[in-house]
Amino acid sequence: MGPVNRPLDLDWLEDFLALTETGNFSRAAQARSIAQPAFSRHIRSLEEWAGVELVDRSQHPALPTPAGEVIVDVARDVVLRLSQARARAQDAHEQAGRSLRFAATHVLSLSFFPAWLQRIEQHLRLQLGPIHMVSDSFQACEELMLRRRVQFLLCYGHAAVKTRLLAPDFECARVSQDLLLPVAAPDASGAPSHRIDATASEPVPVLAYSQESGLGQIMRAQMQQVLDLTRFKPVITSHHAVLLKTMALEGRGLAWLPQSLISTELADGRLVLATTEADWQVPVEIRLYRATAAQTPMTEALWQQINAAIE
Repeated sequence: MGPVNRPLDLDWLEDFLALTETGNFSRAAQARSIAQPAFSRHIRSLEEWAGVELVDRSQHPALPTPAGEVIVDVARDVVLRLSQARARAQDAHEQAGRSLRFAATHVLSLSFFPAWLQRIEQHLRLQLGPIHMVSDSFQACEELMLRRRVQFLLCYGHAAVKTRLLAPDFECARVSQDLLLPVAAPDASGAPSHRIDATASEPVPVLAYSQESGLGQIMRAQMQQVLDLTRFKPVITSHHAVLLKTMALEGRGLAWLPQSLISTELADGRLVLATTEADWQVPVEIRLYRATAAQTPMTEALWQQINAAIE
């Protein structure tokens, strides 16, 4: 009997193990819930695959041959490992279906996302699965969303700034709002060390956002006057609002920072408004984007709850 170039069926191994345990074709077939002729064909197919006889049919009860004993030892290990792997794969699939993948711009991942997530868990009565968070610039987060590497994108938005996350492929919910405030460290008297003053003889040093920053794009769209180099002079540029906040606290310049990020510093006087004129403040939206295509049940449930809360 020569080996046949054919795939190995796991059922053959399980049938063979049942036969070695019962020593009887009829009882083994019954234990495996299969007709005896089909059971016998499975054993024969396994022997053809192995290229040798695996069962001594002259014995009662039927016993594995020496070659069959080799297959028995391996078959038990293979069937056990595959069974365990199947269980782990099913667990992983279920876990993946419950998990949520977010991308968020740097400042929102620190100043907004933790408390917002806690409100969802406490008030929306939704048991969330594992959460994976990517924190990066708006440009990088937008790219992740376009490539469907994340399910949700949390970012700042403004009607004057275009995005590539357009309908009908994407939709967004306005989950909150914020305000960009021009602030600076105070001087010894408590007044802003860098202020917006039309009569100033020297340009005001500005801590600016880079182009890949969502806040930078909003500032360029809404505050063109800040680009006037006769009045303002960029001294540090970054897409990290937290870095610009640190530089502002050190007195290095004027920065437009989200109110949510600097509420503590405004309250204790470590930062002060560079002007009281409301025209220099920029209202912004906090948006949550998602692709409109149907996604996992957990993703859909969260989106429904968020929209219900907004309404």
